[in-house]
Amino acid sequence: MANLGIGIIGAGNISTSYLRLAPLFKGLEVRAVADLNMEAATARAAEFNVKAQSVDDLLANKDVDVVINLTIPDAHYAVTKRILEAGKHAYSEKPLVLTLDEGKTLRDLAASKGLAVGCAPDTFLGGAHQQARAILDEGRIGTITSAVACVQNHGPEGWHPSPEFFFLPGAGPMLDLGPYYVANLINFLGPVRRVGAITSSQTPTRTIGSGARAGQEIPVKTPTNIHALLEFHSGAVVNLTTSWDVWHHKRNHFEFYGTEGTMYMPDPNFFGGTVEVADKAGTLTTVEPWDHPFGVINQHHNGRDLANYRTAGLADMVAALQGGRDARCSLERTLHGVDVMTACLTSGETGGFVTLTTTCTRPAALSPDEARALLR
Repeated sequence: MANLGIGIIGAGNISTSYLRLAPLFKGLEVRAVADLNMEAATARAAEFNVKAQSVDDLLANKDVDVVINLTIPDAHYAVTKRILEAGKHAYSEKPLVLTLDEGKTLRDLAASKGLAVGCAPDTFLGGAHQQARAILDEGRIGTITSAVACVQNHGPEGWHPSPEFFFLPGAGPMLDLGPYYVANLINFLGPVRRVGAITSSQTPTRTIGSGARAGQEIPVKTPTNIHALLEFHSGAVVNLTTSWDVWHHKRNHFEFYGTEGTMYMPDPNFFGGTVEVADKAGTLTTVEPWDHPFGVINQHHNGRDLANYRTAGLADMVAALQGGRDARCSLERTLHGVDVMTACLTSGETGGFVTLTTTCTRPAALSPDEARALLR
């Protein structure tokens, strides 16, 4: 597999993950980093021995074939549009866009130019989630009738020194953390038919809890407590909760209820974790992890052992481009995910169910051997 030249726009914290992990994968060679703040681009480029460029120069760089968009969410649409207009493939951090119309514009532009657009999250390609997918596909717990998926905590204002953007339209727990859950639900169950939701916010302001601005009040301008029902085309009904109004809870991230049993799955924000299955008698079994390379611990963070393979989705997109197949983190699925999340927010505003206007296919499963084929 020939290497494609990779450029990165956005030299913030997340760029270190891509720069550190990209060398694990075939077909990727990061060649330049750009940022509106040239000092930030220069520092990040020096750290990883790549070229620092302005955004304009990176987009004109003939050695760059694919550009990763790591800007703030509010800039994702405009920057990805510029990447496509420059004739380069694009891969964006989540969320791809903040509205469905923006996503459709990118889809049409990419199609007109014969370019690919991919988008994180790619954590559903992790070893634990793919093992859970295999268990579902083999029918071990029967037909899925319902499920619960939940992300609940008290938000980022306690630890982030400048958390304003988390509480503005286009963010909140649904668009900030919801992409991990929705992408994984699509991986397990396929497309959603309609959604209904109730949304609220606990308080009109939040207090910054760390850094130089600790104690400062910031406004809350997007729902921070979303309780949604998702009806899938498969017939499954999922209760999806995304809330930053919870101090403590004991709910699992994912519970799938089938005609033959129940499966408990780990946090979709990470690649690894524990999968458990209960049979009809209620006997609970911890599934022995299989030999999947994206479940192997490779990072220690805040006292936790983690499997972190961010960039897997980009590597799969590059392999798909070169092999003429569908990418797992495709624009089609990302656009459907945006439709799901924004429909939940719309339902919360209107009080009615919203039927989705997009659909997608389930991504192909990623077996251990297929994952190994993406690695150097």
